[in-house]
Amino acid sequence: MRMRRLPEPPLALVVFVVGFSILGAEIAAARLLAPYFGASTIVWANTIGIVLVALSIGYWYGGRLADRNPTREGLYRIVLLAGLLLAAVPFIADPFLDTAVEALDSISAGAFVGSLLAVTALVAVPILVSGAVAPYALRLAVCDVAEAGTVSGRLYAISTVGSLLGTFSSALLFIPLIGTRRTFILFGLALVLVAAAGLARRRFVLAPAALVALLLLPAGTVKGAGADGGRVIHETDTEYQYARVVEDPDGSRRLELNEGQAIHSVFRPDSYLTDDYWDEMLVLPFAVRARPPGSIAILGNAAGTTARAYGRFFPRSRIDAVEIDGELTEIGRRYFDLRAPRLHTHTSDARPFLRRTGERYDVIVVDTYRQPYIPFYMATKEFFELARDRLRPGGVVLINVGEPERSDRVERVLGATMAAVFPTVLRDPSESTNTVLLATDAGASAPRLADAAGRLPAPLRPLALAAADRLAPRLPGGRVYTDDVAPVEWLIDTSIVRYAADAE
Repeated sequence: MRMRRLPEPPLALVVFVVGFSILGAEIAAARLLAPYFGASTIVWANTIGIVLVALSIGYWYGGRLADRNPTREGLYRIVLLAGLLLAAVPFIADPFLDTAVEALDSISAGAFVGSLLAVTALVAVPILVSGAVAPYALRLAVCDVAEAGTVSGRLYAISTVGSLLGTFSSALLFIPLIGTRRTFILFGLALVLVAAAGLARRRFVLAPAALVALLLLPAGTVKGAGADGGRVIHETDTEYQYARVVEDPDGSRRLELNEGQAIHSVFRPDSYLTDDYWDEMLVLPFAVRARPPGSIAILGNAAGTTARAYGRFFPRSRIDAVEIDGELTEIGRRYFDLRAPRLHTHTSDARPFLRRTGERYDVIVVDTYRQPYIPFYMATKEFFELARDRLRPGGVVLINVGEPERSDRVERVLGATMAAVFPTVLRDPSESTNTVLLATDAGASAPRLADAAGRLPAPLRPLALAAADRLAPRLPGGRVYTDDVAPVEWLIDTSIVRYAADAE
């Protein structure tokens, strides 16, 4: 029994909604992969490349289908299938990506291979099916060969306008407001609504109703929740990433970003120390200077582990805590005791903040590197020149460098790049996968740090002595990166591959 109360949707509306959904889904796909493989140009290239390949195949196959069965019902069935496939992406993404990352880690595959396989498995088929709509609609719209050019030009223009709106609405509206996974469902719903209106049968009304119900599900039902060894006490999709706070039975908390692939802040209810690299940031400045820093900038503050400790042990220090994601600062205040007597928080990208600020610092801590990939513009000669210009005489730059175990290629490049700007660059290999690099235009040494240990607050003295034992000149070699040429993605990918080869 038909339910046709409204006229069929015009073909122009069909191609508009399909174009809207294709490009919106492409933006959402890149955001979906970022927690697992980063948001580098390599990941974007794979996403765009697979989308283009899928569209090309869809155009070809859609043209063949249209010649075989040029009917409106055939078109609507394709749109319906595309919508259902697109809405299914968030439900297969978490288990698929979790399994894929574990499998790729076992063979030490980098972001190029990982993101290529992931985007192919998750979105290639929905995009391919969506791509079949344009030639199918064109076949139905052209009634007279003499008007083929005009009709095709109009339809493709309408589709392109839809793609443009899908791109901006996905990036600026849907993802920030409802999250990445619901964005996929929303685009799927748009396609299913158009298809259901065209088919106008009772059984097809169930599809949009089901997707509306999925949009109303609690966030944790669409997104995997929980964490090994702890209880999730807060989770949210911020403008930049997925963030959750995990609490252990002893009350310790950690801020996990991007599905737990990295831990960015730690809180212990009975201590301001972490037994991790954050502690080194408190003592390494004393390898250069005898007095506590009067001012410090923390670039990449997250929920404020370093800022909180500085406020406890050096309460007279002015702290500019810079974090691009303002929601992490709010999480820090609520769950990580982010406070200090002279703390000033700033929501800003680190390098633009340094460029704009009129402050001069005794210490600049750079903790913006998110594993496994780092923003290239924070690893170049020009960036370190900017940091040097924002230091007071005798100031220190500290940078946390993480990379695969027994691999030091990233550290060598960063050490060489810093050495192109600063006369003194030292390293503190505090962990097997983390090294803190120290750069200054003044003298710095392990004996100076050891001598200062006795004047530090008691909890910091053993840390200073241990760091003094490890402190050494930077590793030799390494290419100097610039804003023009800084292939950090390839550097890290090849480091992972070499690590895998050495391990075999």
